[in-house]
Amino acid sequence: MSSDRARYDRATAHLDAPLAIVDLDAFDANADDLVRRAGGKPIRVASKSVRCRVLLERVLARPGFAGIMSYTLAESIWLARSGFEDVLLAYPSADRRAFAELAADPKLAGAVTVMVDDPAQLELIDRARDGGAQEIRVCLELDTALHLFGGRVRVGARRSPLREPAQLAELARIVSARPGFRVVGLMGYEGHVAGVGDLLAGRPVRSRAIRLMQRAARKELAARRGEAVAAVRAVVADLEFVNGGGTGSVQQTAAEDAVTEIAAGSGLYVPRLFDNYTSFRGRPAALFAQPVVRRPGVGVVTVLGGGYPASGAAGADRLPVPYLPAGLRYDPQEGAGEVQTPLLGSAADDLLIGDRVWFRHAKAGELCERFDALHLVEGDRVTATAPTYRGEGRTFL
Repeated sequence: MSSDRARYDRATAHLDAPLAIVDLDAFDANADDLVRRAGGKPIRVASKSVRCRVLLERVLARPGFAGIMSYTLAESIWLARSGFEDVLLAYPSADRRAFAELAADPKLAGAVTVMVDDPAQLELIDRARDGGAQEIRVCLELDTALHLFGGRVRVGARRSPLREPAQLAELARIVSARPGFRVVGLMGYEGHVAGVGDLLAGRPVRSRAIRLMQRAARKELAARRGEAVAAVRAVVADLEFVNGGGTGSVQQTAAEDAVTEIAAGSGLYVPRLFDNYTSFRGRPAALFAQPVVRRPGVGVVTVLGGGYPASGAAGADRLPVPYLPAGLRYDPQEGAGEVQTPLLGSAADDLLIGDRVWFRHAKAGELCERFDALHLVEGDRVTATAPTYRGEGRTFL
């Protein structure tokens, strides 16, 4: 780790902090590991976890990756107009202007697939067409949550209302019978498996409970997903894809016969939330640096800014973590601040005004909402600088 710090400091010595980097050697190694774990099934890259077109192009040029999973319809259209030919929107949209644009352009309509889990969404799309007659490609979403104790306990994100195979088959029939729409795919994101670490530091009992839950969830979902795919294929024989998984569950989801492709993105950057997994180990690739601007006393330095919490249920695990030099921690009375962040620890005494502290964000792509550029590091040099979505003037959420 100390060698990485020296390397990153040398690479960015000509730049002023705050700044963000992506270590391309680590990024490429993480990509290789995702492909290995996918066992021959293609990986669709989750753009929300990358949020940089240059890096999306880089990973999609590698064997084993195919297509993008986007997060808003406006982003999907922008990516398709930028040359990405296979974009799956992972969430339903109510963007009427974007639907009108999609329905009016054959190239866009052929490149973008939208998410539907309710007939009312079809009504919204038809009202938004504004004369556009292009066929809309549709993906149906399966609710992957684990229900325990007769459904009284739910484990998993509240996403689609479509849980049972018969419900998916019925919606497939509704879509197929409606002019201007075609079902091409099925998706199920098991976030309670793919996005929850099972090795929590200092919490062995909870870690074991999570592993037991995830084992039960994988078994239940594999059976139900297989039945759902069979039910939908009975209605739509030429279903193009079945998408599942996430960085934390790549190998388990890829083992399901019903799944044809895997979704992953965070595993390219490996943010701090992925330190708590037994299923894989990645290399931190995306970091940001804040400059030391004060030395308030022994064992304390203050860096500029740094209060970049991640989305999700509020908690300490949503904060960035001071990474390099090792041994720094937040002041519990202040935490990560909006404009300044005190850091405690013996390592603070070796830092001078103007030195950098390197942080890891809790999640992946959200870092790019704070910086307009990523400096791409190879060895101890910055070899390129790539704009983030923000740097291209694109803030989709």
